[in-house]
Amino acid sequence: MSGGVTRATRASNIGLVLALACLVALAFAPFWAGRDGMRLLIDAYLYLVLASLWNLLAGYAGLVSVGQQAFVGLGGYVLFGLAALAGVPPLLCIPIAGIAAAIIAIPVAAITFRLRGAYFAIGSWVMAEVFRLVASQISALGGGSGISLPAGIVTAMAASRHGREILVYWVALGLMVAILGGIVALLRSRHGLALTALRDNEMAARSNGIDVRRTKLVVFILVAAGTAMAGALIFLQRLRISPDAGFSVNDWTAFVIFITVIGGIGRFEGPFVGVVVFFVLRETLADLGSLYLMILGAIAILVMLKAPRGLFGFIAERTDTQLLPLQRRVRGV
Repeated sequence: MSGGVTRATRASNIGLVLALACLVALAFAPFWAGRDGMRLLIDAYLYLVLASLWNLLAGYAGLVSVGQQAFVGLGGYVLFGLAALAGVPPLLCIPIAGIAAAIIAIPVAAITFRLRGAYFAIGSWVMAEVFRLVASQISALGGGSGISLPAGIVTAMAASRHGREILVYWVALGLMVAILGGIVALLRSRHGLALTALRDNEMAARSNGIDVRRTKLVVFILVAAGTAMAGALIFLQRLRISPDAGFSVNDWTAFVIFITVIGGIGRFEGPFVGVVVFFVLRETLADLGSLYLMILGAIAILVMLKAPRGLFGFIAERTDTQLLPLQRRVRGV
């Protein structure tokens, strides 16, 4: 008997075909979704990006951060600063925001990596608050009241509002595909194997020669860059930013954690399931005000009690299902 290692299964091959078909359909959404539909899809894409990045950070690298809003707001402020003050085209500001966040993430990691467990989580939130306070002191960017993109910069993107919305939609779709594709490529590489080992047992990973600190640092920097690019696009769509909106722990961390935990932390497919659940609840219950947030909390607690690995994790454990060919398997022939 001979054997080998494979990633593909029948379910993952079907999932890959369905994912490509959905991508083609979504690329033509401006022709069938309408303005409200496009806005909803853009929100879904960006939350999926944020949740997938947080899942990579917390679910695989074990860095449970509650301060990722720091990089969302940073990305937004870099875009507004460069576009409004330096005249840089807004779309060009998006990758620049990612580079800036990656650079700033290095000293941030040097500080927060000294902390462990719950202390790291608290430290990341404190760091995000520092970012918010700094932003509120920059008078050139509106201080505490925030700033809007000048009309000339907005109209330079596209002559009409509808044209701008279509452009932002395609950029959001492209950013989602690029970041999710990058995560898939990372998880399929030897570095992804190290991350999977780290996810399953950090002590065992360390004993097998994996440089745990370096791996976590690289993931932290990459996640910061991706989160900042998503943040830049979020506020490019909104055309206005303020410290409270840019560094909102509720919008950019609490909801993201909810999505990841509900879907399945430590599973690439988890955020997809979580985004569907979150947006169904948001669209049906958001008018309930604070009761809506209480319902989200109750659902999160129920899922954590009944399915600690999330909805997709619950299914995968019982059916050995993966929607994309990521997990390595030993096969016999």
